Amino acid sequence: MIRVIIVDDHPIVRRGLKQIIEDEPDMKVVGEAVSAKEFFPAVRNMDCDLVILDINLPDRSGIDVLTQLRYEKPDLPVLILSVLPEDQYALRLIKAGASGYLMKDSALTELVKAIRKLSSGGRYVSELLAAKTIFQPDPAEKPIHESLSNREFQILLMIAQGKSLKSIANELCISEKTVSTYRSRIMEKMKMSNNSNLIRYVLEHNLS
Repeated sequence: MIRVIIVDDHPIVRRGLKQIIEDEPDMKVVGEAVSAKEFFPAVRNMDCDLVILDINLPDRSGIDVLTQLRYEKPDLPVLILSVLPEDQYALRLIKAGASGYLMKDSALTELVKAIRKLSSGGRYVSELLAAKTIFQPDPAEKPIHESLSNREFQILLMIAQGKSLKSIANELCISEKTVSTYRSRIMEKMKMSNNSNLIRYVLEHNLS
């Protein structure tokens, strides 16, 4: 029996995923959570074989949750489920420790296949992305944002959402000075001088 925990703050999505999973005779949803705060006590106290994790949670980013989970349970497979563009996010999250990445609009047809692949020790991305990674572009041709660390990339997106340095600091539980330092690094790496340039870049590259 493949025991699954679903982490998503949308009840309709959780219900749909649960139905797909429990239509399989050898799969069972053993836990559900709407936030990181709910998820970690559940995953610590339940026996499970796989986690389905939405990248956008109300209290913490999926990257932060993934990082902590990799520290606490390094061998537990994590399937990222998201509406965010696969070609912009999947490889970054897999490098951060995810075992697979699935677009929400593909869940109906690909979820069971992805769960089976991960539970057997494999990794899962769409066939299209897998084909793209075989022919990786020259590093000089890659988008500038791919040079950012996961934390820098996260803060870039938060700045693009119009969040102040103070609100970013509060949300990430770090000092405002640290956020300012990250912002400076982002500006330097991306050769930009103000938030307007960053916001324009994020919109043009469909990162939000």
